Amino acid sequence: MAVDSPLSSPLGPPACEKDAKALQFIEEMTRNAESVQQRVLAEILSRNAQTEYLTRFQLNGATDRETFKSKLPVITYEDLQPEIHRIANGDRSAILSAHPISEFLTSSGTSAGERKLMPTIKEELDRRQLLYSLLMPVMNLYVAGLDKGKGLYFLFVKSETRTPGGLLARPVLTSYYKSDHFKTRPYDSYNVYTSPNEAILCPDSFQSTYTQMLCGLLDRHQVLRLGAVFASGLLRAIRFLQLNWRQLAHDMETGSLNSKITDPSLRECIVKTLKPNPELAQFVRHECSKDDWEGIIVRIWPNTKYLDVIVTGAMAQYIPTLDYYSGGLPLACTMYASSECYFGLNLNPMCKPSEVSYTIMPNMAYFEFLPHEPNLDSTGFDFTHELPPKLVDLVDVEVGKEYELVITTYAGLCRYRVGDILRVTGFHNSAPQFHFIRRKNVLLSIDSDKTDEAELQTAVENASHLLREHNASVVEYTSHADTKTIPGHYVVYWELLVKDSTNSPDNDTLEQCCLAMEESLNSVYRQGRVADNSIGPLEIRVVKNGTFEELMDYAISRGASINQYKVPRCVNFTPIMELLDSRVVSAHFSPALPHWSPERSQ
Repeated sequence: MAVDSPLSSPLGPPACEKDAKALQFIEEMTRNAESVQQRVLAEILSRNAQTEYLTRFQLNGATDRETFKSKLPVITYEDLQPEIHRIANGDRSAILSAHPISEFLTSSGTSAGERKLMPTIKEELDRRQLLYSLLMPVMNLYVAGLDKGKGLYFLFVKSETRTPGGLLARPVLTSYYKSDHFKTRPYDSYNVYTSPNEAILCPDSFQSTYTQMLCGLLDRHQVLRLGAVFASGLLRAIRFLQLNWRQLAHDMETGSLNSKITDPSLRECIVKTLKPNPELAQFVRHECSKDDWEGIIVRIWPNTKYLDVIVTGAMAQYIPTLDYYSGGLPLACTMYASSECYFGLNLNPMCKPSEVSYTIMPNMAYFEFLPHEPNLDSTGFDFTHELPPKLVDLVDVEVGKEYELVITTYAGLCRYRVGDILRVTGFHNSAPQFHFIRRKNVLLSIDSDKTDEAELQTAVENASHLLREHNASVVEYTSHADTKTIPGHYVVYWELLVKDSTNSPDNDTLEQCCLAMEESLNSVYRQGRVADNSIGPLEIRVVKNGTFEELMDYAISRGASINQYKVPRCVNFTPIMELLDSRVVSAHFSPALPHWSPERSQ
């Protein structure tokens, strides 16, 4: 059935008639990428012609690319904030989109420390569903027999709120899981989950994880693939098993459900299927009580063929830990998406993580690409000029070059800079394939959080105020996202100037500094700490005086210019990490959770 040979056109022999239609659709879209893009742009501009935003730039009904590019500026979220605020506050006029804004999708990116609100329209759910429907037909080309078992996926809904004008604001996946597209999806033998909808839709993270893990253990021989959205999420599930296997085994042995599962619909759903199984309980106890958890995934779920998780960008830091727990199972990154738009899919999902490339589907939005020059300033261009910078169209990007993604969507985003830096690796037919490099300006990331250099600087400054009573200050600092712990956490290295050694900052003060830093970080970080348990307490490691001079000496010994050397605000290079850790004199953790509440997360 499946192919081991390189991708060809057509993609390969389909597993079934439904797959054949999906693969044919991919072929048609990618063969005709240029004409599809022209059609998409014309559709967006014609349907939104009378919106306030397009009228402002006097397109006068034009739908051609040349007029569009000459009249519409390239923008960022900050440029759109006045319009976003009006919609959020209840203005229902056609500001950005001719179709009513159905809800806001909360981006994991932030603006002024708070989540970005991305307007969307109902039909976008159809577009997202379409992309989801292409994933398994592609996977079936590479992995046989996925219709003979199930997928154990740890999927969760997150908190949602309403804007002052009454629109829902929630993460894109929460929107999808709560939609009829997901809840009443037709049966597909290639895409069966062990988790019932009730477990996925339970808003309590403990109850949701517990029952999803329990169902996955009960179906352990049927599980053919394990997954979560991000690599960090799958690792948290493994950590959850480490902490809760005794109670899970008790439930399996007795056929009774943990009293902590209080959600009525969830409890009713699980109790129906839970029967005493002492043999399974004993197996789980035997495996989980061992000190060595290497290969635990294939030990408990022996028929697992691959892990379905995002391990590109910041998630690449989790690959060694995933390899440890899975015994080196293949890692499949299947799609590329964001709150603003779903972009494309990986046509070679079983490739090595370092080789993952996503093929942009030209029907999803109108795509442009801003050439990215790493050595330019933070904007890369002077946007005060009357004409916007020259952007490259989808089919005209060049292999090997890096670009920032710019999108125009049906929901009304026009020439919007997403902030993703991509490198072109090749083409499938006439559609380019991209390797995700990173989010622009993101310094630290553990899960869906994104902390930039300015935000870290502000957090350090705010925390360092607590040192004044000790007549001390922060001389230098750098940071690191420590993913050896589950969940991962931020580590900030401080070198202190202490003017009175008899009044050095004590442990309590430095712990409060950790908390002060956390309070200064954005709402996505604080939600990860408080509600999602996806980020551990921030740690400050105080290093010996002179450590950062040693760091500079090391950099210069490797060829850095002494005149241009700047202390890196984030470090990942092993020798530098080892140097810093060898100079640590004390370590301190945040003693409490920072403030966060759904009502104020917008």
